[in-house]
Amino acid sequence: MNKLIKRDKIYDLYWYFAFERQNIFFKKKQKKPAPWTNDKILQEYKFCNTYRVNDRISQYLLRNIIYNGKKYKDEDIIFRIILFKLFNKEFTWELLEKEIGDITLIKFDFNIFSKILENAIINGKAIYNDAYISCANKAFGYERKHENHLALLRKMFFEDKIDKRLLACKNMKEAFDILKSYPLIGNFLAYQLVTDINYSDVVNFKENEFTVVGPGSKRGIAKCFISTGDYSNEEIIKYMYDHQEELKRLGYDFKMIGNRKLQLIDCQGLFCEIDKYCREAFPELKSNRKKIKKRYIAKKEPIDYFYPPKWRIND
Repeated sequence: MNKLIKRDKIYDLYWYFAFERQNIFFKKKQKKPAPWTNDKILQEYKFCNTYRVNDRISQYLLRNIIYNGKKYKDEDIIFRIILFKLFNKEFTWELLEKEIGDITLIKFDFNIFSKILENAIINGKAIYNDAYISCANKAFGYERKHENHLALLRKMFFEDKIDKRLLACKNMKEAFDILKSYPLIGNFLAYQLVTDINYSDVVNFKENEFTVVGPGSKRGIAKCFISTGDYSNEEIIKYMYDHQEELKRLGYDFKMIGNRKLQLIDCQGLFCEIDKYCREAFPELKSNRKKIKKRYIAKKEPIDYFYPPKWRIND
């Protein structure tokens, strides 16, 4: 197998970013005053957490959609997760809950849901999170994006019984393939969905047998490596997962969440973030993205961090 050829400065920067962004997370969690870092780029721009599960949307999903203190059927958990993630926005979920009540599969009605969301759009409200752009084609023949997504849910759950199919899966790859087979769901979104479903206790897939590389991660890999040799992008992610001792080599006292090392999806996400970071730190490493879109704005609402109970790290 042809060897990897690292771009040493950027490869080491990957581990620096993982360490420094995690330190920022802990300082904010401990309610220490800003600035939480001397790194001007990390002060100025918005970056995702080192661990995906610590990002605000993931925490909202855990606290409000999956583990909100109520008991749900397995099919309801899967439905709630996919519904939430298609829009990926707290406002949209809370709007639907306000109008419909507790959201379960039996309460899904295309026309009612569509009317609620249409009224929000008419009133100038954004119903989609712009963190990632979900596919917007007219796969089900509707003019409105949200109507096509609601039609997708109708097909998934009422025609295809996707909940039963997912519950029968033996691993993450099987579930990913089912999700990816649907219109409006590409590789990236299917991987996000299967990861979020795996946060629940209705399935228990091994996380580190499977990963998928998104477009941002591909750009980050190209910046960290001069050549990837015979390695696929997914094998590069696994390589980083297997080489977390690099943090020690570089002198970084990395603080995990509980006893949980970085997972494949975290290593994948870090490549996306290092691509963004390099746009400011090393603009000569060109890609099709030249600027970091979002500047950092502190959120007023603190997060009471919570993790899937099966991880056994909440204490």
